[in-house]
Amino acid sequence: MRAQKTALAALALVAGLSLTACQGNEDSAAGSDDSGSSSSSSSSSAASDSGGGGDARQGGDDNATNTGDDTATTGSADADEGSGGGQINTGPCKTANLAFSTAHGMGEGDLMVTLKNTSDACSLKGFPGVDLKADNGGGGISAKRSDRTAPAVVLKNGEETRFTLHTPRNDTGGSGVDIVSIVVTPPNETHSKTLPVSLNLPVSDSTGSNVTVDPVGSGKQ
Repeated sequence: MRAQKTALAALALVAGLSLTACQGNEDSAAGSDDSGSSSSSSSSSAASDSGGGGDARQGGDDNATNTGDDTATTGSADADEGSGGGQINTGPCKTANLAFSTAHGMGEGDLMVTLKNTSDACSLKGFPGVDLKADNGGGGISAKRSDRTAPAVVLKNGEETRFTLHTPRNDTGGSGVDIVSIVVTPPNETHSKTLPVSLNLPVSDSTGSNVTVDPVGSGKQ
């Protein structure tokens, strides 16, 4: 009888040890599952952070795109204002931006001088300076201002205006003096333009005083 009790006790002890071992294995498996879950959570968090980085790059692209568009727009606006199509008055016309030409006027001895704007819109007001040069290379004659009132003239790109140079007619019967060029200085400018002309003036003490010039934009345009 004692032997049976001892055997039963031994079996119970073995069973208890087996049960404990099984529980230990289950706890270990559970720990492993928890570790896997933690690893999965970390991976998910990393992926989320990586997605945030993608958004930042997209924002950078947007910024780059906007900056490029803004720059292009500003450049276009500057170009429009710079060329202006002749719409913006940029101040007094410069000699370098004017094309000059001459033609004989209605009256004998009158010379029409045309000034054409080749750049942005500009303005002219006043009398031009005009010096007449003879073929012998002499000192020449400086035109005096007439009594006309000087109007304000604004020239867009491609537009033109004129002034008239009045010279005395040579009816003395003599050979007179041949004027082969005039030196024109626009109002409010210091740079001049030399133009070829063909004029014959009488030789007298009053010749110089009879050479007059009208303001730019006066008379018939």
